[in-house]
Amino acid sequence: MTERKDELAANLAKVEERIAAACAAAGRGRAEVTLIVVTKTYPAGDVRMLSELGVRHVAENRDQDAAPKAAACADLPLSWHFVGQLQTNKVRSVVGYADLVQSVDRSKLVAALSREAVRAEREVGCLIQVALDAGENERGERGGVAPGGIEELADLLAEAPGLRLGGLMTVAPLTGEYAGRQQAAFERLMDLSTDLRRAHPAANMVSAGMSADLEQAVVAGATHVRVGTSVLGVRPRLG
Repeated sequence: MTERKDELAANLAKVEERIAAACAAAGRGRAEVTLIVVTKTYPAGDVRMLSELGVRHVAENRDQDAAPKAAACADLPLSWHFVGQLQTNKVRSVVGYADLVQSVDRSKLVAALSREAVRAEREVGCLIQVALDAGENERGERGGVAPGGIEELADLLAEAPGLRLGGLMTVAPLTGEYAGRQQAAFERLMDLSTDLRRAHPAANMVSAGMSADLEQAVVAGATHVRVGTSVLGVRPRLG
């Protein structure tokens, strides 16, 4: 266990150096960027070690992995983020542990999240997932609403009981005009964030960038980066 913790500590230090260097290059303070460690497929023991190493934000993308892990780590001072495509039949479970759902992309999901948040007497933060590979009235390959759908969804979220509109999230697209152009994609997301904040000033969170492209996200202005592999290593896909 000590060997694994040493490995995680070394990986975390390298990621911290990357974030700090990107912040310096962009003229930003390191405190402006929050690291979220994506712990999907990794056990609760790793989450516990990460917490001991100072990590405060962790993310999961599958409820069947996340729910038992969050329960096993309920004593830790962690904020849990749900970042995967979310089906409405999983919403009750996710609302039980997630402090923030980063993948809100349709009105039906807003309604389900609101209903369950009220039932659980919780406030759940929500980010609108933006698909930069989607046509104007479509969803992206990996979920997300087209830029033209942000305003309507934001207004719904802002009025929904039990929910708090936090801002925007994206994943660098694999297809379309932004494929292979992470910097441009993240700059586009920042423009969309500026538009959103005109109507919803408190929705100032911008979640973008992962292990391979966190520097581009930080330079563009992201407030949160989601890093898994660079911290936890490569692990065979489950299921």
